[in-house]
Amino acid sequence: MQLAQFSLPNPVFVAPMAGVTDRPFRQLCRRFGAGHAVSEMVTSKKELWNSLKTSRRADHSGEPGPIAVQIAGVEAAEMAEAARYNIERGAQIIDINMGCPAKKVCNKWAGSALMQNETLAIGIVEAVVQACAPHQVPVTLKMRTGWARDHRNAVSIARAAEQAGVALLTVHGRTREQGYKGEAEYDTIAAVKAAVRIPVVANGDIDSPHKAARVLAQTGADAVMVGRAAMGRPWIFREIAHFLATGEELPPPRVAEVREALREHLHEHYGLYGEWSGVRSARKHIGWYVAALPGGEELRQAINRVEQAEQQWQQVDAWFARLEQQQEFLTPVNRAFGPVENWRQAA
Repeated sequence: MQLAQFSLPNPVFVAPMAGVTDRPFRQLCRRFGAGHAVSEMVTSKKELWNSLKTSRRADHSGEPGPIAVQIAGVEAAEMAEAARYNIERGAQIIDINMGCPAKKVCNKWAGSALMQNETLAIGIVEAVVQACAPHQVPVTLKMRTGWARDHRNAVSIARAAEQAGVALLTVHGRTREQGYKGEAEYDTIAAVKAAVRIPVVANGDIDSPHKAARVLAQTGADAVMVGRAAMGRPWIFREIAHFLATGEELPPPRVAEVREALREHLHEHYGLYGEWSGVRSARKHIGWYVAALPGGEELRQAINRVEQAEQQWQQVDAWFARLEQQQEFLTPVNRAFGPVENWRQAA
C-alpha cells in the first residue's frame, strides 16, 4: 500500500493508543506483521515537550521507518510548531488527532472535540500541512464519524482535509459521544471513502481476519486499523494480513514464540521506562497476554505484587515455560475478543 512516498508492506495498521502504543509495543506489532504504526499522541503544548511522559512518547530509538507521530492540540500555530518539533526528532509522517474521546482531551477542545468546530479543525489541518510541506513530510488525519449521533460530519471534514493536502484519513466508526461503547458502524466510513480520492483507513471493532475482510468489503477502505484487539495479541496483524492476501487462516502462534516475544517486549519496556515505572506499567501488558489462558488470572495477581524487573520477567518466563510443556500452540480457554473490554478491566 502507498502512503505518499512510502510503500507500506500491507494494509493492516496499529492504532495509536495512549498508554499502550509506546515504542516497544509498536516494534512488537511490526515484528508480528503490522504494515504501519502510529505513535501515542504527543501534546502540542511546548512547555510539556521536555516532560518525562512526552520525551518517552517522542522516543523512536531503533524504530524502523516510516516513523509516524500523532500530535494533539487546539491551536493551529501550536500544532504547526509541534509538527516541526517532531520532524526534527525523526518523524517522517505527522498524524493529527481528531479522534480521541477522552474527557481530559475533549474538555480542552482537542481530539474529537475539534469535530464540533469545522473551521478550527480545518485551520489546524492547513497549518500542519504547510509546516510539513517544506520537509516533504505527509500529514494524515484520524477522526471519528462525528461528535454525536445527530452530528456526524466526517464526510465534510474529510473533503476539506483532502483539499488542504492531507495524504490519508483514518475514520473510527463511532462518535465521540459513544466513546468505545456500542458497536462501530461502517456506513459513514464508506461514505467518506466515496467522497475522497486519498486512501481511507477503517477503524473500530476489527478483532479478527474475517472481520477485517468484511469491513474492507463493506467500506471500500484501503486499509484497516487495529487497536484494542492487539493488546496481548500482537500477532493479530500477521493473521489479518495473511488472510487478506491468501484467504487462509494461520494457526495460533506457538507458545515458545510468544514466550520469546514477551521476554523481549519486557526488556525493551524496562529500557524505556526504567525499573520502577517499567515494572508497574508492564503489568497491564502481561495481564492482556495471559487473561484468556489457563491460570492467567493467578499469574496476573502474582505479578501485581512484584516490584523488581528481573523477578517480574523471570516469573513470566517460567510461567510460559510451564505452559509450553502443556501445549505447543497458544490456544486460549476463553478468547472473547470483541472490543477486549474484559482484558482492559482485568489489567
